Amino acid sequence: MNHLTRTSTALALALTAMGAPAFADMDAARAFLDEHIGDMSVLTREEQEAELQWFIDAAEPHRGMSINVVSETITTHEWESRVLAPAFSAITGINVTHTLISEGDVVERLQTQLQTGENVFDMYVNDADLIGTHWRYQQTRNLTDWMAGEGADFTNPGLDLDDFIGTSMATGPDGKLYQLPVQQFANLYWFRHDWFSDPEIQAEFREEYGYDLGVPVNWSAYEDIAAFFTGREIDGVTVYGHMDYGRRDPSLGWRHTDAWLSMAGASDLGLPNGVPVDEWGIRVDENFRPVGSCMNRGGATNSPAAVYSIQKYVDWLNDYAPAAAAGMNFSESGPVPAQGNIAQQVFWYTAFTADMVAPDLPVMNEDGTPKWRMAPSPHGAYWQEGMKVGYQDAGSATLLESTPVDRAQAAWLYAQFIASKTVDVAKSHYGLTFIRESTLQHESFTERAPQLGGLIEFYRSPERDLWTDTGFNIPDYPRLAQLWWQNIGDASSGLRSAQEVMDSLCEQQEAVMARLERSGVQGDVGPLLNEITDDEYWLSQPGAPWPKLDDEKGEPITIAYEELIRRWTE
Repeated sequence: MNHLTRTSTALALALTAMGAPAFADMDAARAFLDEHIGDMSVLTREEQEAELQWFIDAAEPHRGMSINVVSETITTHEWESRVLAPAFSAITGINVTHTLISEGDVVERLQTQLQTGENVFDMYVNDADLIGTHWRYQQTRNLTDWMAGEGADFTNPGLDLDDFIGTSMATGPDGKLYQLPVQQFANLYWFRHDWFSDPEIQAEFREEYGYDLGVPVNWSAYEDIAAFFTGREIDGVTVYGHMDYGRRDPSLGWRHTDAWLSMAGASDLGLPNGVPVDEWGIRVDENFRPVGSCMNRGGATNSPAAVYSIQKYVDWLNDYAPAAAAGMNFSESGPVPAQGNIAQQVFWYTAFTADMVAPDLPVMNEDGTPKWRMAPSPHGAYWQEGMKVGYQDAGSATLLESTPVDRAQAAWLYAQFIASKTVDVAKSHYGLTFIRESTLQHESFTERAPQLGGLIEFYRSPERDLWTDTGFNIPDYPRLAQLWWQNIGDASSGLRSAQEVMDSLCEQQEAVMARLERSGVQGDVGPLLNEITDDEYWLSQPGAPWPKLDDEKGEPITIAYEELIRRWTE
């Protein structure tokens, strides 16, 4: 039985059990469906109304309550805040204020509530990157137990967890689901397909470099392509071979924690995050207890591969990106490729897709198709088959234990509403951050796929499972994440070398973990640091940290985009 059949049956039973609808609320529900959903749903209109009727009835005990939820500012959450929150309030009588702030501020507010126990927000949409934090501290309601206990009467019979594509990222080592994905996007490679396909440009590249211009498989080819395009004039515009950002800002942290070190090849083999050394360079033991970050404790944060990754980041930012990029953050740099003077970007979030397909942009064709495409991220010189290949974000609804039960129940209803089958296709067309398999397979996305530059092909392929979020090795994401942007800001500004920055970073990570170990707050799953020994001891052991390569350039490799798409679709 497929997902839709199961859900249709559940909704039909629920509708039968509920009897006559509450017409005042259903009027608001029907108005919402007419204006914002229509046939953009995997559910029929009857099934949509049945699902919304369930929300009306389930919300009855909390009608009149006002709750506060928070998320980062991206296109998907803007639609939730502007469209879905008012609709939910009108339909259920639970008034929702959905606040949008930067991701760094979301993590800061979450950390405040974890530390003080005071209810700052009733629900956080925060990344499943925090799964190691939520699992260890046990201050987050695990949804597996919640849905069987205090949240049972408020759990939608049509939720259909099997239909979600990212729940594995929000599941702890204990097998419990701690967060519910409400948006999801990957970090891929972006490039100007029209330029890469131009016969004259192709001929010039081959003459200069001796191989075909195509999607770079490795950083060596990416660097050649960046050098080739930088300073070149195309259609009267001077273009750049690379785009990035370098301002000292929290977003500079996730620019690197989102798998940059593992893309370079610093982590161990093993999915989803490298075992036992992950993409932050943190080693854990067989019980997931963090034991080190620096090489002298078996970590890899300051290893040759990690230092190489930061040096390449700095070199490319300085040599191949617009001068203004060094002073930009994530949000400021995101729209730049759409302006038409960037040839490629090695580290590009698919969350930008919705803003990259506006019809009047220089990167769009008159027929509505893009001049650009997205492809798998190239990997660095230390990367080996079996290592993590890229990052995927799963922004997820999170309920903390310090939130009163009734407020958590109301917030849980809102979380399910913004992830429901009734609304998900329409929401996904607006934000293009997919969370449901049924939405991905909806015929409207088959029709729209040619306008989205490979996004649908990527998410419909099994390869999407190789892109994962930050995993279990990180014992306290809020405390450790802030160390990254503060240190790497010194590298991007030229204040310190890549080696000095990563030495400092690993030592500071271990200082945080040592405090957690002394406090005992995380019990028998918290850090248990290894004794300090010689770097060479660990470099001589199998796995990460990996010894320095004599040749960090390596042979450049490219592949035709059409071949990649063939692999994805097959």
